[in-house]
Amino acid sequence: MKAIEVDNMCKRYGDVKAVADFSFHVEKGELLALVGPDGAGKTSIFRALCNLIDYDSGEIRILGYDQRTQFEIVKPLLGYMPQTFSLYPDLSVEENLSFYAGLFGITRDQLEKRKARLYEFSGLGPFAGRRALQLSGGMKQKLALSCNLVHEPEVLILDEPTTGVDPLSRRQFWNILKSLKEGGAAIVVSTPYMDEVALADRAIFIYDGKKLTEGTPKELLRQFGANVYRADIFPTSERMNDLSKIDGITARRFGSSIHLYTDRKHPIESLGEALVGVGIKQDMLERIDPELEDVFIQLMGQ
Repeated sequence: MKAIEVDNMCKRYGDVKAVADFSFHVEKGELLALVGPDGAGKTSIFRALCNLIDYDSGEIRILGYDQRTQFEIVKPLLGYMPQTFSLYPDLSVEENLSFYAGLFGITRDQLEKRKARLYEFSGLGPFAGRRALQLSGGMKQKLALSCNLVHEPEVLILDEPTTGVDPLSRRQFWNILKSLKEGGAAIVVSTPYMDEVALADRAIFIYDGKKLTEGTPKELLRQFGANVYRADIFPTSERMNDLSKIDGITARRFGSSIHLYTDRKHPIESLGEALVGVGIKQDMLERIDPELEDVFIQLMGQ
């Protein structure tokens, strides 16, 4: 049985079609990453999965149950972590856990056993008495995840859970997700970080409410249909504008450098004179293997 099944979901806000005929599934023990820019439709999909908003057409099933007509059965099976920190800042770590346990009818004895496990893998034990307001960003996110795990859900839906979190805490957070996945949980997570996408079993690229593609990280990389070069030169606005005028090449900012994409008909050598005109010499160019971000940018451009 699939943990999540979404078939041809559509969601409109007035004249705006936020999600268009979107379909996907997640197996038990699988971690799926949903990747797209702000406004792509990710949060609308997540909120529809959790019955927080209605959708216009399509079908959603959670562990075989119809999300619309059987949500009272589905509700205790779900854990949802929104983008913004949603716990009680004036309550301590332990008080937040106790509050959420009460919402799901967890007994005191059950809570004591689960709390020990949650403290162990989250590292929050030494901070049990600290108010949530006083926690660091990474600890807040681990507390939010722990509160969503206190009732031991079979399906976890996490909306950009590590945005703004330091690299070490991000790594610790994903180690927790890996452990949960290995325990049989089905996890859907949206993330803006391509290094996190590489840790998922599968990923879906979404843009403007539509699915661009899906597959394992390796399968996605194989979809890249061009050559990519890194130019070690600063991407000023003027330089990027000049590059956009050169036929046969596409340029994108990558940090303090530029990635140049050429198709098979336009080898980079044939564009040497035009590139020199914008300050890029041949010795500044290095052909590199495409990254997941390169794949997404190419698909989004198409």
